[in-house]
Amino acid sequence: MEESRHSHIYTVDEHHHHVHSEKEKKAVINRLSKAIGHLEAVKRMVERDEDCSEVLIQLAAVRSAINNTGKVILKNHISHCIVEAVEENDLEAIEMLNQAIDKFVK
Repeated sequence: MEESRHSHIYTVDEHHHHVHSEKEKKAVINRLSKAIGHLEAVKRMVERDEDCSEVLIQLAAVRSAINNTGKVILKNHISHCIVEAVEENDLEAIEMLNQAIDKFVK
């Protein structure tokens, strides 16, 4: 159950009934893989005692990549899941989105 709560955006569980397309999932997974690779490169920079300014610049790039991935997920969620929630008058799904936005935008 714990896993489904954290991966509800791309799986079906008791709160989320829309299944995203393989194309959408693949696009998000590719973005995450790139961000993970970039972050691992930043870690290697720190291990090699590279210039702190360069490390900070690369960390900013990783943060931007993660934020952009979040925007893609949010747009997909609104386009599919929230449209369905509005059609079905599912106020819980809308409230869950509001809570997720609050946490993401912090």
